[in-house]
Amino acid sequence: MASAVPSLGGAPVLVLKEGSQRSQGREALHSNISAAVAVAEVIRTTLGPKGLDKMLVDSLGEVTVTNDGATILKNMDVQHPAAKLMVQISKTQDDEVGDGTKSTVVLAGELLRRAEDLVERKIHPTMVVSGYRKAADMALNAIKDIAKPIELTDKATLEKIAMTAMSSKSVSDAREHLADITVKSVLQVNEKRGQKDYVDVDLIQVIKKQGGGALDTQLIMGVVIDKEVVHPGMPKRVEKARIALLDTPLEIEKTEIDAEIRITNPEQMKAFIDQESSILKEMVEKLQKVGANVVICQKGIDDIAQHFLAKNGILAVRRAKQSDMEKLSRATGARVVTNIDDLTSNDLGQAEFVEERRIANEKMLFVEGCKNPKAVSILIRAGLERAVDEIERSLHDSLKAVATTVMDARILPGAGATQVELAKRIREQAAKVGGKEQLAVEAFADALEVIPKAIAENAGLDPITVITDLTAAHSKAEGVAFGVDINTGKPVDAFKKGIVEPANLTTQAIRSAVEAASAILRIDDVVAAAKSSGAGKGGAGKGSNDKGEDSGSD
Repeated sequence: MASAVPSLGGAPVLVLKEGSQRSQGREALHSNISAAVAVAEVIRTTLGPKGLDKMLVDSLGEVTVTNDGATILKNMDVQHPAAKLMVQISKTQDDEVGDGTKSTVVLAGELLRRAEDLVERKIHPTMVVSGYRKAADMALNAIKDIAKPIELTDKATLEKIAMTAMSSKSVSDAREHLADITVKSVLQVNEKRGQKDYVDVDLIQVIKKQGGGALDTQLIMGVVIDKEVVHPGMPKRVEKARIALLDTPLEIEKTEIDAEIRITNPEQMKAFIDQESSILKEMVEKLQKVGANVVICQKGIDDIAQHFLAKNGILAVRRAKQSDMEKLSRATGARVVTNIDDLTSNDLGQAEFVEERRIANEKMLFVEGCKNPKAVSILIRAGLERAVDEIERSLHDSLKAVATTVMDARILPGAGATQVELAKRIREQAAKVGGKEQLAVEAFADALEVIPKAIAENAGLDPITVITDLTAAHSKAEGVAFGVDINTGKPVDAFKKGIVEPANLTTQAIRSAVEAASAILRIDDVVAAAKSSGAGKGGAGKGSNDKGEDSGSD
């Protein structure tokens, strides 16, 4: 039905296309808030160490069982535009900090729920948004006061951060082992940029292979390449490896223009083949001359070149990924060479050994024992494919959380302690705001307490009793770090209990939640265009394109 507005003469004027849908004012606001809160409710039951898992089944019947907030929202087929905003803030939190996606979404949902109550009380949404922003500024200032600085040499605290990030995941039995791997790998790739520490988590390669158990997951001081040695006559293990990284083919390249060679007798044919062999032999001799005993090539290696390499005892791998080449360069100290004539002994990387191994019935090349690698690998093992995937998600959260702490070395107490303390401080300052905005500031403080409430609920505790006890504990000067003990329901010092998280996690969660809530509250008109009849065809075309691109990249 086309939307219309009356003209001065009383005749309707069509504004929107036939089939468009429009909702305005209270109806639009209520619809958006309901959709966002529905998403938050899905995530709420996964919060905390005793949060439950979700089973997600896609259109192809692929099953994912996880507790990870970002994964749940990414795999949910969310249609409502306001709900998609909640998915976006979880992705932002995941990209920035890695952990805290559930807290962000649950907090945003609670802010919207309380905002709807305020709107029902005739408080304008703009006034609510203004109050929320002022409360957020109070919270961020309070975080600076509460946050506790740490030293990067304090590996025990970094391990506690990693374990806290993994506490709600199903890998809790192997948390200590995985936390140790997390901290070692992050500190290994950490580098100084000016006066600041910087960690690029992409330099930590994560490889999943089914088989063994979670405790068989190992950190490799080097790089693992999902390729096998190209020739059966080559060595499968090379000690004291000197590695050449080539971004050029060990092949006779085709000419840029079409050329025709006329051969009139067998001798000419033999001379032509001998010339090709001679060129390839010279390439291999060049590699041997500079001292390379391992060659990793990003492009192809001719069969004849493979023969000469094997004859000289050189281990070679072809068609390595560019990302693997970059990691190998940072791990071994080798320089990627694009012209074999430019290769010198100074361009070679070093490793204690390079070895081909069979893992989960697949051959892989391990480059290990690098002196001071700035790229490392984590080989994940577990008995089930879904367990391997869950360990990968857990490691992603813990790696990002520890990396965030290394770059901003401040921590906050977990177990809901920070949220209760922030709520207390915001309520103390609310009276200074005054007017209708004060109600929004107080609503923000109440919304923060949804985190400890959800943790308590998911542990089977009475949330009202828990919040009452925590509020009483935080009323004392020494009670800043008191959070909920999920086993007893009593307040416990989160710092002493080892439940800690990066300061940037809560900072980003509050910013993202307020941005999402503000964006939804400011919408008073939703205009949905009519669905195109060719959408199905377009979708099919897009799918076929994607498939074609994928097959091409393979």
